[in-house]
Amino acid sequence: MAADASAKAAQVPERGEAVPAIPGSRTGSSVEAPASARSAPGTPAPERAEAAAEAPLPGTGEPVGTASEPAAPSALRGAAAPAAVPAPRAEASPEAAAPVPTDRPRPLHAPDPYSTPPYGEPGPWAPAPPVQRPVPTPAHGTYLPPGPPLGTPAHGTHAPAQPGTPPHGTPAPGLVLPAPPAPATPGAHWARYDPWSAPAAPGALVADSVDGPGRRLRERRAGRGRLAGAALVLALVAGTVGGYVGMRLERHGGLGTVELEQAAGEAGERSPESVAGIAARTLPGVVTLHVSGGDGGALGTGFVLDARGHILTNHHVVESAEEGGTIRVTFNGGETARARLVGGDPGYDLAVVKVSGVSGLSPLPLGDSDDVRVGDPVVAVGAPFDLANTVTSGIISAKERPITAGGEKGDGSDISYVDALQTDAPINPGNSGGPLVDGRARVIGINSAIHAPGGPARQDDSAGSVGLGFAIPVNQAKRVAEELINHGRATHPVIGVTLDMGHDGEGARVGGEGAGGGAAVTPGGPADQADIASGDVITEVDGVPVASAEELIIKIRSHRPGDRLDLTVERDGDARQVTLELGSSDAS
Repeated sequence: MAADASAKAAQVPERGEAVPAIPGSRTGSSVEAPASARSAPGTPAPERAEAAAEAPLPGTGEPVGTASEPAAPSALRGAAAPAAVPAPRAEASPEAAAPVPTDRPRPLHAPDPYSTPPYGEPGPWAPAPPVQRPVPTPAHGTYLPPGPPLGTPAHGTHAPAQPGTPPHGTPAPGLVLPAPPAPATPGAHWARYDPWSAPAAPGALVADSVDGPGRRLRERRAGRGRLAGAALVLALVAGTVGGYVGMRLERHGGLGTVELEQAAGEAGERSPESVAGIAARTLPGVVTLHVSGGDGGALGTGFVLDARGHILTNHHVVESAEEGGTIRVTFNGGETARARLVGGDPGYDLAVVKVSGVSGLSPLPLGDSDDVRVGDPVVAVGAPFDLANTVTSGIISAKERPITAGGEKGDGSDISYVDALQTDAPINPGNSGGPLVDGRARVIGINSAIHAPGGPARQDDSAGSVGLGFAIPVNQAKRVAEELINHGRATHPVIGVTLDMGHDGEGARVGGEGAGGGAAVTPGGPADQADIASGDVITEVDGVPVASAEELIIKIRSHRPGDRLDLTVERDGDARQVTLELGSSDAS
């Protein structure tokens, strides 16, 4: 029993023996009571504990119980003091101790007074880890005077005695202690504990002095703030400048003054065969006519025939001047002059006017309309809608297109019959009487009519061009103009018959009676001499089919008086060929 009791006493440390280090103690090391404080094994446990408590520490003169108490650095820092450490339980005397079985495992360490998880009470598995209570730090900005380190050294580190250390509980010289903290609630010392923060140096306190780490931290933060502000300002400036540059690039294509590229001008004159070359040679001889008269006014175009001042135009342009109206001529250069009517013919829709006292005229050369081919390029010049000196171009779309225009009077005296040239050059109201010239700037036709709903119409009766324009062939216009200038009137070629204008069959049928109840075939006329009688149907002229009476008139008027024609005539279903010489009739 005595041996077992001695063994148990050796396993459980007593106050007089080496005491394990308690975290948070001033020294953090084992303190062994002096030999004078030890008692014999037979001494009772309470007496031994009192003797150990009264024994002074080596070299200090302080009792062990005083030196082993935890320091109170938290009081200096204004934080709550840690909870009191529970005293070890008093052990029974060796004599009263129960026998311990020898086969029971011995504890590897003394009981943990703080019950640190996960170990708690002593166990056989592993020694208890060192325990370090967190050291509360003063609030940021609290000034601490310089002095000896107040932190608790690491576990197991022997703290040498400080020279002149005052007794426990005596304030250090020059150290102003804050007011005692309010009683701490259980667990309050963990409230500001951050287990994830970087651990401070063992036993070190953070002092926020004027030149300490706090100031450097504030300076770093201020520097970062200034850097962030500068970056923000730079980003705003860059965004503004970039937006402005993008706007300029999108709207103007650059930041500077916009300068557009331009090709160098072509030196010299245009080719004479080009539209520009043709227009340059034609425009000086083209005039604009403004006519006022009894039935109102009219607008049209004409061109100079000779240096004497004769100008050719359409009859329907100057028709109102026959009743005492006035004609004003405007030349290409802007000069104006009064003109008089020399003569006109509504059947051909041609007229000649003359200006006096004007020099420097530019007559246009006349071409040959019989030599024109379909597809030849042409240029039309005139004053459509009173827009003088307008030039358009196109081609000859067709030849010998029989058209009629006019007929507003109702008696047929104003109907024009034209074996016309068809062109797609744009022709509009105001172009009437203007020249249609070929690739050599020679007049091959006189613009007269355009296609309108219901058939061809004079240009002053239509809204505009649809690409179907008609011109009087210049060969026919030349003969009529010469007769008007020389005689004041034009002659019409005739065959000496009266046609049935109501016939709806093929060909042109000779009527039953003539005008005023006379004979349909003029006695002694070309038709009478060719044995053409009333009721005969003329189906061809020079081998070209004739579909109506209007087409027969157009074919005849495209010739001169005295020309010979070959006709195909049907009588009672029998066809025969006849040849006759055209006669002449004055326009009346």
